[in-house]
Amino acid sequence: MENIAGNKSALVWAVHISVALLVALWLFPTVGLFVSSFRTADQISASGWWSALSTQERQVPPIRVSGDEVEQGGQYVIEGTLFEGDATTVTAWGTSSQAPEAYEPGAVADLGDGQTITLSETGDYVLTGPESFEGTRLPRLFATASAPPDFTLDNYRNVLFSSTAAAGIGQSFINTLTVAIPATIIPILIAAFAAYALAWMDFPGRALLIAAVVGLLVVPLQLALIPLLQLHNAIGIGKGYLGVWLAHTGFGLPLAIYLLRNYMVGLPRDIIESAKVDGATDFEVFVKIVLPLSFPALASFAIFQFLWTWNDLLVALVFLGTDDQTLVLTGRLVNLLGSRGGQWEILATSAFVSIAVPLVVFFTMQRYLVRGLLAGSVK
Repeated sequence: MENIAGNKSALVWAVHISVALLVALWLFPTVGLFVSSFRTADQISASGWWSALSTQERQVPPIRVSGDEVEQGGQYVIEGTLFEGDATTVTAWGTSSQAPEAYEPGAVADLGDGQTITLSETGDYVLTGPESFEGTRLPRLFATASAPPDFTLDNYRNVLFSSTAAAGIGQSFINTLTVAIPATIIPILIAAFAAYALAWMDFPGRALLIAAVVGLLVVPLQLALIPLLQLHNAIGIGKGYLGVWLAHTGFGLPLAIYLLRNYMVGLPRDIIESAKVDGATDFEVFVKIVLPLSFPALASFAIFQFLWTWNDLLVALVFLGTDDQTLVLTGRLVNLLGSRGGQWEILATSAFVSIAVPLVVFFTMQRYLVRGLLAGSVK
């Protein structure tokens, strides 16, 4: 009965459940980051992102009463409000930190010496006393308030278009694009020529070159950083975009050649031999036949290389430095984390901006990923 058509085995169900859990583990933080990027600082500090659509209740930081006093009927009166142009509603309030919710909105608190204070639901307060308040220390108000859901685009305006170096990441966004796009295109162009030669051209030492490419896949990135930087300084390119492009090209070429060569070897030999019989040169075969047929492999490597260069911090710091004019997005986020650890709305927005472009690239080209990676695995 276990093998009847239409019944799924326990292993299939286990795989489906495992995949669903993995998707949930990835999706929940991403959705939370997206929702938080549109929330205000007060609402982020008051509740989690999962309650963003519900009414938020928070403890208002203590506010000292202030304002101009007016004499009315032998009493001195100071009026003001806790919230300016806000839809916040006071649910409870107090005059000391030991009892921050001692009174309901509208109740009158006795401060002694004939002084009283009251706070309404809208946050308007009235302080009265028989003597002038001038030169005296005015009381503080502690309030618990509820507010409707509040979403804003100010976080993105501040992050992308702010002129301050601490908040704006617009320049870093451009710097990262300047690094990632050429660092993805250059190794693909070089690796495509090399892969075709290793797959379809006969020349002495081809097997040794293939073995060398496979061996370079396991060379640690950190092992080559300092020698490569010394070489750049010796030949005069130093720290700059050219240096970081060449570095990413060198680190990405072994994987690119390996993937493309495995894919090109699996292409139908009859098509290539027929083209050569018709008089096509190796360059014409490469450009007109092999490259169009190898697009899945090219796309799969482009995804990996773009994600690597976009999220890179180490190589960018070594070959570009920490100057504000050349600092990449990952470096800017590290600086924001150090200088603005309490401004979660800025951090959430900056982080989501940094992952938005890789997500678009991945979901646009992911259908080619598996086809490119499995190329050459089955004969």
